Amino acid sequence: MTKDLNTLATALYARIDDELKASPWLAPWRPKTGIAPTLSDAELLTLAVLSALLGYTSERRWLRRVAADFRGMFPYVPGQSGYNKRLRAASSLLTCMIRILAVDTTLWSDDVWVVDSTPVGCGCSRETAKRSDLAGWAQYGYCASHSRYFWGLRLHLVCTLGGLPVLFAVTGVKADERETLRDMLDTAPDLTASHPWQTIIGDRNYYGREFEQDLTERELVLLRPARKGEAERAGTHLFKPLRQVIESINQTFKGQLDLERHGGRSPAGVAVRILTRILALTTAIWHNDHTTQPVKRSLIAYDH
Repeated sequence: MTKDLNTLATALYARIDDELKASPWLAPWRPKTGIAPTLSDAELLTLAVLSALLGYTSERRWLRRVAADFRGMFPYVPGQSGYNKRLRAASSLLTCMIRILAVDTTLWSDDVWVVDSTPVGCGCSRETAKRSDLAGWAQYGYCASHSRYFWGLRLHLVCTLGGLPVLFAVTGVKADERETLRDMLDTAPDLTASHPWQTIIGDRNYYGREFEQDLTERELVLLRPARKGEAERAGTHLFKPLRQVIESINQTFKGQLDLERHGGRSPAGVAVRILTRILALTTAIWHNDHTTQPVKRSLIAYDH
């Protein structure tokens, strides 16, 4: 483990541990009587983030690596089954820590957000599509950005221009992007209240008079390219360079955090693996911000 990654892991563990001491209700539910877990929740989430940053898509391989090389930091290493069950049970804690770390950055106050969705493949064979536990949620769809068909889900993201995740959701391929954005905003009314007249930049799929009126009532300003037959809209000169921003953020998830190699076979398994990668990116940005690194979204210091 590099010095930078060791520093990040220590800072993340301390922050999660402090939050759990101050807000114990954030921890996964456990019976009042019973054996206390040997691996703490702070250690569990730190392990998950490190696995994402180091590019491990196999939990068994990752836990063998931890047992061999990181015993000094993690004296107890659970088996793969126990680790997986603990991680799935901690999905709400993962979600809470993403928000807590994001708020504790200078990027949180940015006055421009970008919104988009990206495919998350879940299988490559017809038998998988018929027999997988994900069947019904995962669907066949087309990715126009990469000109390919796929079977899986979509990750919807609202991010700052620096790549900090602000809102996120995982849906079926055919879910309406506008309705998904509305749902994400409905789940976080405090977010829009603290960011009045925030600018959101999206692609042509975020259209419609009723939809734009709804965002205006929420005190949000939507910028998007004009659709065919529409008059030129404000901010046209910004769309091409900012389109590359959101594609770059998606590529960070896919190229460096192996989003499409998540290995999940059930809805809970896929969800927690996606959350782990969102937390990993948020943690890297949070740590880079606090250590005054010039590029907040850079993972170079942590991915080897």
